[in-house]
Amino acid sequence: MKRNRTWKTVLGILLIAFIGIQFIRPHIPNPPATGRPDVPADVEAVLRKACYDCHSNEVHLAWFDQISPAIWLVANDIRDARKVLNFSAWDSLPKDQQNAKLFECLNQATFKEMPLPQYVMLHPSARLTNEDLAVLNRYLSTQFISARPDSHKVAVANAQYAAWQPSETGKNIPPAPNGIAFLPEYKNWEPISTTQRLDNGTMRIITGNDVAVKAIREGHTNPWPDGATFAKIAWDELVDSAGNITTGEFKQVEFMIKDSRKYAATKGWGWARWKGMQLKPYGKNELFTMECVNCHQPMKDNDFVFTTPLQLSNK
Repeated sequence: MKRNRTWKTVLGILLIAFIGIQFIRPHIPNPPATGRPDVPADVEAVLRKACYDCHSNEVHLAWFDQISPAIWLVANDIRDARKVLNFSAWDSLPKDQQNAKLFECLNQATFKEMPLPQYVMLHPSARLTNEDLAVLNRYLSTQFISARPDSHKVAVANAQYAAWQPSETGKNIPPAPNGIAFLPEYKNWEPISTTQRLDNGTMRIITGNDVAVKAIREGHTNPWPDGATFAKIAWDELVDSAGNITTGEFKQVEFMIKDSRKYAATKGWGWARWKGMQLKPYGKNELFTMECVNCHQPMKDNDFVFTTPLQLSNK
């Protein structure tokens, strides 16, 4: 009898505590939308289905989402999601970044990183089907920048090349907001791969330092060893009348630096980017690195590296 009374007392306390925490609720602001993606109705339907409940100001919570302590987790997820992308503030993104964000959404969805698996488990209606992915693929394929001769781009590239400072040492280039210094020696590293961005018409060459090259030759690339560093250099694509593609205007250079302890908070990698001829550091503050981490999240099983290295011969 005494044991039964004890259990009833414990259950009573827990019930009172549960009822009490229902009055401790975070506020989830939903200000009016200032802009939405200008996309076809079927594309918007996919985005609303899988993204809007976290990545917009148009949040629709299920009844069980609104029970404390679940609502605390939900509110935190929504705050974090809006920092990465808020479809209700679409017009705040520069035009060249809007398509890039949609391509990133497709990438995250294709690798089943988004919507979050735990979210889909509780909200099965948000699950993306193969047809949903096909809808996004079809639309984004129409947004590719077509490769064709462009005399203006050629003129810009020629003017930039004429003004290039080959003696640049990096001494006067400001560091990235997270403190990473510019690495001018990247130009002497060995090319290890190339990539192409069809959404913005750029081509990239990835170079690696001695540590990265040694890891490739020895097959130690997952995980990459500490000290391995990549540079990804991006240019506009130039296309001549014969269809040959060459580099045009320099756009940016970005680095990935492996140090599993120093950069433990950003998946073991230090991230940095400099844009344009002025090599202006990218990012308002050190939180810009979360953009990099989120973009590379689908490659978590490949040590967060998209690059497939070339087969380098031993010298």
